[in-house]
Amino acid sequence: MTTPLLDPSESPVIAPVRRRRRLKSGRVTLFVVMVGVAVVMLYPFWVMIYNSLMTEAQFLAGKGFSLGSWSALTSVIPVGQEVLSSTIICSASIVIILLIGLPAGFAFSKLRFRLSTVVFLVIVSAMMVPLQAILMPEFVNVTKLGLTGGYAGAVLVYAALGTPFSVFLFTTYFRGVPDELIEAGIVDGLGYFGVLWRLVVPIAVPAIATVTVLQFIQIWDDLLVGLLFIQNTSERPITVGLAVLSAGRTTSIPQLMAGSIISALPAMVVYLGFQRYLVKGLTMGIDR
Repeated sequence: MTTPLLDPSESPVIAPVRRRRRLKSGRVTLFVVMVGVAVVMLYPFWVMIYNSLMTEAQFLAGKGFSLGSWSALTSVIPVGQEVLSSTIICSASIVIILLIGLPAGFAFSKLRFRLSTVVFLVIVSAMMVPLQAILMPEFVNVTKLGLTGGYAGAVLVYAALGTPFSVFLFTTYFRGVPDELIEAGIVDGLGYFGVLWRLVVPIAVPAIATVTVLQFIQIWDDLLVGLLFIQNTSERPITVGLAVLSAGRTTSIPQLMAGSIISALPAMVVYLGFQRYLVKGLTMGIDR
């Protein structure tokens, strides 16, 4: 009686080795792809840094390094005041977005009332409306209220644009909170607002961080709203200041690059600081 030949690929020794090789080659391929993506994403930032370390003459000559553009930037535009204005606008807008989004999301997820689904869909559908489509009507309304002179008009517009997303995300997150926790808080006499602020909000840190980071980046980098709704030049944000700098008759590329770096750094710091919560907040629908 002859013994059948075994396929080498079915050997209990060779098969795990081949699986490890495939896994290793897959990791190497993924690493190479990610390095390529990182190079593509970071290259513009490197160009900004490289060109900002030159004077205008050195930039035109294509050689040399100097910090003259950084020191001259503050004499061209009030960088400190514009960064402060952007911070005030972002902070005030995000506070309003959170104060509206948190209770609204809790109500839509845990309280049942007539037409709640319809109202929720109407609010969420506002996310589909592009900014350009409502910009001029908003400008007319804000102008009639006399709020285009300072921060108030821009803050209200940013809050209105960001609230639908916060309501959607908080509703999705709070649906995963156990109903037993809500009922226990009600039985203990906290009431719905007490349950929200004492029990639900402390465990909603990932969702709050997600809304905060995404809205901060969007508001900080926006130009149109700040350009239209803040007509007081002493209160304009950094993006408007850079737009004014680039729209001049003679634009210094090194100074523009230096200002762009200053404008990009806060958003990067906020993203990196809340990255752990942001990833958890964006994947919470997968985990639940």
